[in-house]
Amino acid sequence: MPSDLDAIRVFHESRILFGPAKAANAGGVAVSGLEQTQNAMRLSWTREEVDAKLLEIMRNIHARCVEHGRDGDSVDYLRGANRAGFLKVAEAMRAQGVL
Repeated sequence: MPSDLDAIRVFHESRILFGPAKAANAGGVAVSGLEQTQNAMRLSWTREEVDAKLLEIMRNIHARCVEHGRDGDSVDYLRGANRAGFLKVAEAMRAQGVL
């Protein structure tokens, strides 16, 4: 379950790392996307292939959270996930000519 703002404040004050819901839940969303890709392209990946693709997706999510959430010698994963998500949407809008 996602943490409310009070819990997040306690995590930050106590310097406890936590995975924000939008990043932690990305695995399930990614697997759904991989399933849709298989169906649309009439592909059948092995379990190992799906696991490898999911691992790469999750590593990329983590890297973006770290890149955008670094705060001195620590990482604010919530800020990193929010910034990375915002940038991804902005890049997609730019690619579509909206921005």
